[in-house]
Amino acid sequence: MRLLESKKGLSLFAFEHSEEYQQAQHKFLVAVESMEPNNIVVLLQTSPYHVDSLLQLSDACRFQEDQEMARDLVERALYSMECAFHPLFSLTSGACRLDYRRPENRSFYLALYKQMSFLEKRGCPRTALEYCKLILSLEPDEDPLCMLLLIDHLALRARNYEYLIRLFQEWEAHRNLSQLPNFAFSVPLAYFLLSQQTDLPEHEQSSAREKASLLIQQALTMFPGVLLPLLDYCSVRPDATVSTHHFFGPNAEISQPPALSQLVSLYLGRSHFLWKEPATMSWLEENVHRVLQAVDTGDPAVEACEHRRKVLYQRAPRNIHRHVILSEIKEAVAALPPVRREAEMGALCKPVTCTAPVSPGRKDWERDSVIWGSQLCLCRVGLGPTSIGSVSFLTFLYSLFQTKSHQPWKHDCALLSVTVAKLYHGGGETRGRSGWGSEPQPGPQQADAGCARHDGQLPPQ
Repeated sequence: MRLLESKKGLSLFAFEHSEEYQQAQHKFLVAVESMEPNNIVVLLQTSPYHVDSLLQLSDACRFQEDQEMARDLVERALYSMECAFHPLFSLTSGACRLDYRRPENRSFYLALYKQMSFLEKRGCPRTALEYCKLILSLEPDEDPLCMLLLIDHLALRARNYEYLIRLFQEWEAHRNLSQLPNFAFSVPLAYFLLSQQTDLPEHEQSSAREKASLLIQQALTMFPGVLLPLLDYCSVRPDATVSTHHFFGPNAEISQPPALSQLVSLYLGRSHFLWKEPATMSWLEENVHRVLQAVDTGDPAVEACEHRRKVLYQRAPRNIHRHVILSEIKEAVAALPPVRREAEMGALCKPVTCTAPVSPGRKDWERDSVIWGSQLCLCRVGLGPTSIGSVSFLTFLYSLFQTKSHQPWKHDCALLSVTVAKLYHGGGETRGRSGWGSEPQPGPQQADAGCARHDGQLPPQ
C-alpha cells in the first residue's frame, strides 16, 4: 500500500501489485479461463496468500455448504492485505480513503463485504455494522458498493437506533437519504423502537413516538407500493379499506418506476422481518389510516410525491446494481431490468481479456479500457447445472464499472469511525438467531465464545 496524497485531513491510499504478484494474477486468470476449480487450489499451493484466489475458493466452499472453510479463506485474504497496510493507514479513523476505480483496491472492498455478510448471517449484527461503516468510510462520496442501502438494516438489527437517527439527521441535507426507501422506513422504525424503551424519560418517549409517526406517514405517502408487499411478507392481511383503496392497492406497486422497484424489493427482501412485532404492526396500521385520510381530503403532498417518484427514479446508478448482485437477494436481482441483468451476469460469467498489469507509474487504471483481475462466477468453473440457472447464486466478484464523480461533501469522520474492539473481536457481542427471522434480545450470560475467533479476528501468519 502506498500513500498517494494527504489533504484537508484525509489520506488517499492505494494497493500496488509487485512483479511477483502480477505473475500470480496472470496465473489466476489462466486458472479461471480453464473453468477448473482445482487449478485455483494448485495456484494457492504456490501463492497461499493470493487474494483473488482465496476469495474465489471461498465462494466455491460456500456454494458447497462448507461455511467454516469459506470464512477462513476470507479471513486469510484480509490478513494478506493487512500485512501490506501503510503505517499511516487506519481502519478506525474514518479519514483514510481507497479509490475504488483502482482495480488493485477492489479486492479489499470485496473481502470486507464478504466478511461482513458472514458476520450478519452468524447473528453478529453489531460487528457487521462496524464492517459496514468501514467499507463506507473508504469512499463515502462515491459509495461504490452502495453501503447506504445496508447500514440502516444492520443498525436496526444491532439495536443501535441512536446511530441510525444521527446518520440520517447529519447526512439528509446533502445525500437525500429520505429518497431511499430503506431509510424512509427504517428511520421512523428506529424512532418508534426507541420510544418503546422503558429507560427513557416519558417526554423523550412521547417525542420519539411523534417523530416516528410523522416520518412513517411521509414514507407511506412517498412510497405507497411498499405497504402491501410488506404486509404480505409479514403474513398480515390488510383490511378492505386499505387493500381496495386506489392509493395502496395493487396499482401502487405496478405503477412504480423499475428503478424504484429494485430498491423496494431489496429493502423488503432484507428487512421485512423487522416489522413483524405486534406493537409495530399496530403502530403501522394507525398511520396507514391517517395517510388514507390525507389522500381522501386531497392533500397536495400526495400529488407532489407522485411527481417526484416519476422524476427521481427513472434509472438506478451502477453502484446500486453492484449492491443488488452482491446481496444475492433473489427478489432484488429479479427486479433488475433484463438488459442490465444480462450485462451484469455477462460481466460475471464471460472471460475477459486482460491488458498489461498496472504498474505504479502508469495511469492506465483511469481509462475504461483497462481491465484488471476479473473473476468468473462459479457456474463457469464446474459447480454443476444448479448454479447456472439461479441468479441468486451469482456472486459479484469484481465490478468493472466506474461511478460518476460528483461534488464531494464533507462527511463527519466520527460517524464513520470504527470501534476496533468490535472490528477484531466482536466487541463482546452476544449472538442471537442467525438468518431471517426476528432476533431475540440477548441476555447478559449469552456471550458467544465463537465471536472472538470469527468476528473479524484474522488467523496467524
